[in-house]
Amino acid sequence: MKIRFQADNDLHEDILRATKRLQPGIDFQRAPEMNLHTGIADPEVLRLCAEEDRILVTHDRHTMPGHFLDFIQQQDSPGVFIVSRKLPISKAAEWLILYWAASEAGEYQNQIIDIP
Repeated sequence: MKIRFQADNDLHEDILRATKRLQPGIDFQRAPEMNLHTGIADPEVLRLCAEEDRILVTHDRHTMPGHFLDFIQQQDSPGVFIVSRKLPISKAAEWLILYWAASEAGEYQNQIIDIP
């Protein structure tokens, strides 16, 4: 099954736009489409992504990894991709497209992937 991405509320919107512009066929949902907004707790974000079988794409290196480790003790997660804020938007989009094109969704189950 192809990867389906879910943007976290903190993800720079231009990364999503650039990714979809370069690869129109990619399934990359914006945060408002899942009703993610400031104040939604990380465990709830992870639960919603698991329900929809979407890999979460976030910038959150501070709280998300700990919540993710707690989450996968209780249930499976499609995974989390953490994109560095220092990475140029075009490079972030290229990395996401590379993962999408070269792998299947199940390869990232219960894993955190750091995108430099």
